[in-house]
Amino acid sequence: MTIYLYIRVLNIVIMKNILVVISFVLFGIALGHSQKSGFSPRVYNAIETNNPNVHHEIKVNMNYFIHTIYETSPAKFIKTVGGHYTITSDSLHIALEFNSNFANDSVRALHYTYDVTDGKLMLNNNSSLVFTRSSSNAQELDGAWLFATRGPDTGQKRRGDSTPRKTLKFLLDGHFQWIAYNTETMKFSGTGGGSFTSADGVYTENIGFFSRDNARVGAALNFNYELRGSDWHHTGKNSKGEPMYEIWARRE
Repeated sequence: MTIYLYIRVLNIVIMKNILVVISFVLFGIALGHSQKSGFSPRVYNAIETNNPNVHHEIKVNMNYFIHTIYETSPAKFIKTVGGHYTITSDSLHIALEFNSNFANDSVRALHYTYDVTDGKLMLNNNSSLVFTRSSSNAQELDGAWLFATRGPDTGQKRRGDSTPRKTLKFLLDGHFQWIAYNTETMKFSGTGGGSFTSADGVYTENIGFFSRDNARVGAALNFNYELRGSDWHHTGKNSKGEPMYEIWARRE
């Protein structure tokens, strides 16, 4: 009987130790996930301390990062970069698909250390440029979209991830940006962005920056939209007042 009790007590002690180890492992996993998820999909905005006229905007989803810089008064586009990113520990690695300044700096990749505290994002410990996370504003058209073809869809050839020439439209939390670029040559053809709303089939863009014509900043453009499967049918009139029909395909 003594031996039996001893074995039972020993088994209980062993099980408790195993549970303690498992608890520490799960806590470590949770902590690691919390640290990595601190850089959450959202729009982040910052104003340069030494030049409050210069605005920085970062848009990031689960795998794509865009950083755009522009002046607000008077309106002036400065720079935009973007591409797919990965996170290792406290570092952010971005393989650029586009760089509006590529002709001058030839940069195809970026690396930042980052810290997120109470919704504030800081890159490379630069305390003079602290990004504030925007409020969530989920809408039906949120996501990344690639221009596919002019409508209507009659089975014509499409552009997409398999072609180097791309036009990306990125919508998140009430902010939009389109970028035209070539992933092989890194040729940058233009960008524009600002705020947007999409509801009841009406899509409205309010232009906050435009690389091709700063005078267009402040304009509001209204379009109609319809989602058909993974396609966004975008109709209305372009900036010249001409009828347009574009089809954008959701980028996974």
